[in-house]
Amino acid sequence: MNVMDRHKFVVALLMKENRATVAELAGATGASEMTIRRDLEVLESRGALRRVRGGAVSNLPGGVEPPYAVRAMSGAQAKERLAASVMDLLTDGETVALDTGTTAVAIARAMAGRQFTVTPLSLHAAFELSGQPGIQLLLPGGQVRPEELSFHGHTPVQTFRDLCFDTFVLGCCGVDPIQGATAYNLDDVQVKRAAVASARRVVLVATADKLGRTALGRICPMDRIDLIVTDAPESSPVVEELRAQGVEVVHPSDG
Repeated sequence: MNVMDRHKFVVALLMKENRATVAELAGATGASEMTIRRDLEVLESRGALRRVRGGAVSNLPGGVEPPYAVRAMSGAQAKERLAASVMDLLTDGETVALDTGTTAVAIARAMAGRQFTVTPLSLHAAFELSGQPGIQLLLPGGQVRPEELSFHGHTPVQTFRDLCFDTFVLGCCGVDPIQGATAYNLDDVQVKRAAVASARRVVLVATADKLGRTALGRICPMDRIDLIVTDAPESSPVVEELRAQGVEVVHPSDG
C-alpha cells in the first residue's frame, strides 16, 4: 500500500473496530511498525485518531462531523463523477453559490474551462476557483472556521440575503426524505439556509453514504430541493422514497 491507501485503511478500520495495535496495522498493510507509527502521528495531527500505548483508538465518535482532512482522503473518484454530473446541469453565464466540503471542492475543480460567477462558501473551493480565467469569483466574507475554512457569521448570511443566484449547489452531512437536508455544524447551517433562500434552483449533491443519514442541524426540507445528484444505487430505498415524493434524482451515469 502507498501512504494514502494506508491512511485510508487505518481510518476505516478504526471507525469500524474503534481500536487497533501497531502490530495489527503493520500486518494488515504490509508496512513496518516504524512506518505505522509515523502514519499514526500524521493522522493524529489531522484529528482522525488518538494514539495510545501500542496503537491507536478512533477519534471520530458518531454524530460528529469527521475532520476535513479525513473526508478528503476518501471517495475522490466518486466525487469527481458527481462533479461532472453537476457540470452537465449548469449553463455558462449562471450565477452559482457553491457549498462547503470535499465534494464542493471537486465541483470547483470541474468548473475549469467554464464561465460562471461563483460565490463559494469555503476558502477550499475559493482556492480552486481563483486561478480559473472563466470564473468571476465573489467571496461572501465573514469569519472562517478552522480546517473546514467555511465562512460563517452575520456577514455571509447578509451577503446571501442581498444577492440572487441562479443555482445553489448544496452539500450536506445527511439527507432524509422526512428530515430533509441536514448538517452537523450549526454555524454552517445558518449560511447554508441563507444560500438556499437566495437561489432560484437548489441542486443537492450527496455521496451514497449521506442518504438516509440525519445530522443535528436542519438546512431545508425536501420540497425546497429541486434535484439531487447522488451515486447511491437506483434500488436504494431512500432513492425510491425520494422519487415517490416527486424529487428528481440524477446519477452520474445518467449524464
